[in-house]
Amino acid sequence: MPPAAPRSRAGPIGLAAFVILSIALLVAFAPAWRGGAAERRLDISRPLPDHVPAGVVLRIGDPVTQWVFQHLGWEKRLPFTIQWAQITGGPDVTEAFHAGALDVGLGASVPPIHAAWTGIPVRIVAFRDYADPGRHQAWTFGISPKAQIRSIADFRGKRIAFSPSQVQAVVVLQTLKAAGLKSSDVRLVELPSSIGGDVYTNALASGEVDVAPLGAGIVAERYIRKFGRDGARLIEHPPFRDDAVVAYVPETVLADPGKAAALKIFVHYWGLAQAWINAHPEELARGYYGRHQGLPIEDGRLIVAATGKINVPEDWRRAHAVEQAAIDILGEQTGHPRLNAADLFDPRFQKIAADGAKGLTS
Repeated sequence: MPPAAPRSRAGPIGLAAFVILSIALLVAFAPAWRGGAAERRLDISRPLPDHVPAGVVLRIGDPVTQWVFQHLGWEKRLPFTIQWAQITGGPDVTEAFHAGALDVGLGASVPPIHAAWTGIPVRIVAFRDYADPGRHQAWTFGISPKAQIRSIADFRGKRIAFSPSQVQAVVVLQTLKAAGLKSSDVRLVELPSSIGGDVYTNALASGEVDVAPLGAGIVAERYIRKFGRDGARLIEHPPFRDDAVVAYVPETVLADPGKAAALKIFVHYWGLAQAWINAHPEELARGYYGRHQGLPIEDGRLIVAATGKINVPEDWRRAHAVEQAAIDILGEQTGHPRLNAADLFDPRFQKIAADGAKGLTS
């Protein structure tokens, strides 16, 4: 299948093209990737080190976990320092990895795949998904008020927002496949959703695109609040898993014994944080989304409720399958080589986050 062709015009699409070019230039002129260290294959046969030397720092981009750590005072327990970074979204994390500015990133299923395709060897060290996927989807489709779309079958010939470095692309492609459509049956408009602001919802409202994958919960709800009276609609995608979230790191982080030992401890607490979130949804809604993010409490509750309970599995076989499905469908669309999903994981971490989640007692 041919790759999605970017469009060049003013408004959200033009802004996307500018940002894509800017990121490409930053990556091109970043320092050489760790002096070739990433070219050496990571030895995962050795146990993870336990000793954290003095002065170790982990730079982590995970705002919700940051709030939980600081709210509960967990950082005081750690034998290393965390420098929290407000870096989220696959393209931004990949850029930060390229520049050597981040040790741990958080993303959905696609960002670690995209990082590997762009020449950054990474490993997934923690995985979570929804405990009740039958009742919760992470993504839904927003329909432009100007589009004559009542069902997924009506996507044929329509313009669909598409970001090949993000999970939204997989949601689009899996939906087309389930509907018996090919990418050539629609117009994929390359538009990353991580460039800031309400890029997808504005593109829908202005008629730049007809369809766009939106985060279920507050993003979709706000879209309908603002544009529902004009004819905006939401359509759920067919049943498939869209809820994977991973913590992943460049292999160079794991090749550093001090950082690897610190990461082992962090992943344990990361699992503990997921369990705390499950047990304290109202506190998260009020504390993080309300007081910290400045959202109305009802919006905070909507965000938390949209996810439901979090599952931190101690067996990664389903995680491997989710990553492989994303690799296969996205690689076919974009022309990237096939990867073995298991090679994206560091199996030494498989049970660490899950054991951490079991450790919550209050």
